[in-house]
Amino acid sequence: MSTDSASMQKCSLARYAGFGISEKANATIQTVFRRVLTILFLLAAAAAQDQQPPTPQPAPSPTAPSTEGKPQVKVNYMNVCTPGTEEQAIIKGALAAVQPKPVFSADFEISRGRTTLKDAPDAKYVRLRRDFVAEAPLLTAQYSMSTDTTNTIEILVLRARDPKDFLQVVLENRVTAGAATPLALLQVDTPTSRVRVERLNNSSAVLTRCPEADQSAYEPVFHQASEIMAQYRAALGLRNAFRTDIAWLNPAPKAAVAPKRKAATDKH
Repeated sequence: MSTDSASMQKCSLARYAGFGISEKANATIQTVFRRVLTILFLLAAAAAQDQQPPTPQPAPSPTAPSTEGKPQVKVNYMNVCTPGTEEQAIIKGALAAVQPKPVFSADFEISRGRTTLKDAPDAKYVRLRRDFVAEAPLLTAQYSMSTDTTNTIEILVLRARDPKDFLQVVLENRVTAGAATPLALLQVDTPTSRVRVERLNNSSAVLTRCPEADQSAYEPVFHQASEIMAQYRAALGLRNAFRTDIAWLNPAPKAAVAPKRKAATDKH
């Protein structure tokens, strides 16, 4: 082979090799270009979708509120002026269980003080607690008297030792503050105007004095409650041992104002 032929062959091979490389480069560029176009198309479609207003969803139809999981509230209305037969039996049974002649232990607790409220007049109170002996069916007796410029209220709470039938009996009476002093109320045995029997896991049985209602059928209950209150006033020692504490509730006497004397004038 001559030198010229060899040179021409080398040139042909070089051109062929360069053509192959050029074709591969072009194929790679086209592939990248197609991918770029695909990505740009997807981005444009996503942007167009974001610009479209959202399709309105139908409003949910109103439904009744669910009561599942919520505790039910039960309201009991009590007729305290004319309680029914069941309530009367509960009150009579509790009063019958009260000892007519209580026997207390030597322990007692007494306190007195003054209370001030935002929307009520200032009040003074005396509280006395006595414990029954261990064999008594009752556990404690708590007496309290409070007075303000409007009313004087007297409350006796008798707590049962065994709360199977009732938890406690509450006897109450109230009088106008100007009618008599707290100490004078103990001397006349003011009748009871309200009886309440509290029970565990059951509603209370209540009887209240109502002037506008016909309560002639309940007079024996009021009479029995008043007798119990009188017996416990004496047994608790309110008229003797704790007389000075009750007297502390009496309003302070107003100082008498001396009349002014007219200045004497000289007569000429």
